[in-house]
Amino acid sequence: MPWDDLHEPKGPEDRFKGGGGSQKPPFEIPQIKIPQFKPSMVLGIILLLLVVWIVPGTFYFVEPDEEGVVTRFGKFHRTTSPGLHFKFPSPVEHADTPKIRQVRRAEIGFRASEGRPLQRVPAESLMLTGDQNIIDINLVVQYRILDSVKYLFNVRRPHKLIRDAAETVIRGIIGSKKIDEALTSGKAEVQVLAKDQIQILLDKYDSGLQVVTIQLQDVHPPEQVEAAFKDVVSAREDKERMINEAQGYRNAIIPEARGQAAKIVREAEGYREKVIKTAEGDAKRFLQQYAEYKKAPDITRKRLYLETMEEILPTVKKFIMNNKKGNGVLPILPLGGNLMGGNK
Repeated sequence: MPWDDLHEPKGPEDRFKGGGGSQKPPFEIPQIKIPQFKPSMVLGIILLLLVVWIVPGTFYFVEPDEEGVVTRFGKFHRTTSPGLHFKFPSPVEHADTPKIRQVRRAEIGFRASEGRPLQRVPAESLMLTGDQNIIDINLVVQYRILDSVKYLFNVRRPHKLIRDAAETVIRGIIGSKKIDEALTSGKAEVQVLAKDQIQILLDKYDSGLQVVTIQLQDVHPPEQVEAAFKDVVSAREDKERMINEAQGYRNAIIPEARGQAAKIVREAEGYREKVIKTAEGDAKRFLQQYAEYKKAPDITRKRLYLETMEEILPTVKKFIMNNKKGNGVLPILPLGGNLMGGNK
């Protein structure tokens, strides 16, 4: 039977039925019986609800890397160590368990997330150096909770505090340095200074946070002038290379030249000593010969003559003749060689 037939009567005979003329629905409406609650049942339900509400709120567990901070009526009451602990249910007491050993990180100048490309934040990364140049810096601050009570009650947004403090400090440091120093040799110094100054600022705010490390992820010129800066860096590297090569050549030549000079000086000194000693020896020998000559001039003159002839005529056969008359010695004519060729 169609649904419309239940609501629209087919004729006058169907409109009025029975003596009273009342219309009855074609189906019966089921009746719902409401159970009668007894006072004991109401009390049991209330007790059950109290147990379900109280029991989970009276015990809490603190992990090994956490610290429990219990507040009573919103005011700090106590801290608890790792393990299972008891507290009064809310709203009397409430327990927070911040992870005090977890190292968190705040990114300055960029945002990195898993599965997404690196997102740059130029409003944070572009900074002005001391020599009026612009530099792009990406910085990562790693920090942890040092005091959980100060962390929960003194700081509303700790992550934003770290980011703002790091950006403020790094801008001040970069503003005091030249761009060459910030791009090359000054990175380590910037990291050390930034860590110390950020920690001082966090301690001033009584934040309960401790800076673990500061890492300069990327330091480079802005993209608009990056090519020009690369050319400058290449020229600077060539300059340093040529200076190093020149110093190496200098370090190789100067010791060699010094060695050669010392050698020449030593040879000259040796020659000087040799000449002096030779001259002194000749002088002494001459003096000794002169002394002997004064004792017997003729004999000494003859001996010198014979020694000289022996020295200048080493290969000629020589005869010593006494030229005094009447000595009984006849002159000898050397006939051993060729008569036509001369004497030997």
